Amino acid sequence: MTAQRWADLLSTATELSLDTLLSGADQDWSRPAHGLDWTCRETLDHLALGLVGYTGLLVSRPTDRYVTLFATLDPEAPVPDCLDGLRIAAALLATTVRDTDPDARAWHPWGHSDAGGFAAMGITELTLHTHDIARALGLPWPLPDDLASAAVDRLFPDAPSGHAPPDTLLWCTGRASLPGLPRRTRWQWDGAL
Repeated sequence: MTAQRWADLLSTATELSLDTLLSGADQDWSRPAHGLDWTCRETLDHLALGLVGYTGLLVSRPTDRYVTLFATLDPEAPVPDCLDGLRIAAALLATTVRDTDPDARAWHPWGHSDAGGFAAMGITELTLHTHDIARALGLPWPLPDDLASAAVDRLFPDAPSGHAPPDTLLWCTGRASLPGLPRRTRWQWDGAL
C-alpha cells in the first residue's frame, strides 16, 4: 500500500473517531474507559501522546530508542478542545507518513517499521481507543471494516482468518473473543516489515 493511501486511511480513522467522540463530549470523561485502567480523558491523552510519538520516531528515525518529544493535552481544557488537539496530533502523523521516504525505517519496541507501519499503529490506536471510550460512554462505534482490515493485515500476521475484520482486530488486541478462540490476555503487534 502506498504512503498516500496509508495517510488517507489514517485521516479517515481520525475523522470517524473524532465524530464519535465529539458526540459524547458532554458526558463524564472521568469514568474508566472500557477494559482499561485509564479514564476516558486519560485515554484521550494517551492517544495524543502516541500519535505525536509515532511522528517523532518517523522524523528522527532512531534505531534503538524512543524520542524525547512528548505531547500532552491541557488537563484543564474541555473535551472538545482536547479533541482538536487529537486532530492536530493525527494530522502531524498523516503528513509525516505521506512525506516519509518509502525506504525509511524507525525503531519501535514491537518492530522497526516503515511509514505504513506507523500509520497502521496510529489507526489501531485511534480505532481501538475510540472503541474503549465509546463503550464507556454508551456511544455507537461501528469499527469500519476497511480500517480494521488494513491494521490487521499490516500489524498482526498471526491473525486468524474467516472473521469480520473489526472482530479480528478486537481479538488481536485482547478486547474480545472469537468463535473457538478465547479472549487474549497478552498481545502485541508486529510493526516489522
